[in-house]
Amino acid sequence: MSNIRTHNLQDQTELRKELRSNGTPAEGRMWLMLKNKQISGKKFRRQFSVGSFVLDFYCTELKLAIELDGAPHFTFEGAYYDEEREKILLSQGIKVLRYENKMVFEDPEGIVDDIKNTIKQIEDTK
Repeated sequence: MSNIRTHNLQDQTELRKELRSNGTPAEGRMWLMLKNKQISGKKFRRQFSVGSFVLDFYCTELKLAIELDGAPHFTFEGAYYDEEREKILLSQGIKVLRYENKMVFEDPEGIVDDIKNTIKQIEDTK
């Protein structure tokens, strides 16, 4: 096993801080649901980097990423980038859940239920 660090690389520290400080309203609302181990007792981190990608939210214990998508993701280029990025993350054993920004405000309970179900599925396969 390699000791080469691939997560939260030092050269991305400032970018991660900026993304946390200038997040979208949906990211702020989502963080209120995830922080302090509120969902199934799991610790999520904000703006966690894996390789060259900065994930909106990430649970290291489960290798579970949560991404919130706004308008740029709904273009052909955005969808293609997301698909390619997700393939790379999956190859590293990272599962990605995606939610549209507006869903954080319109159906937060549905998102929480989905995350809980995914956590249960991951834990049941361990």
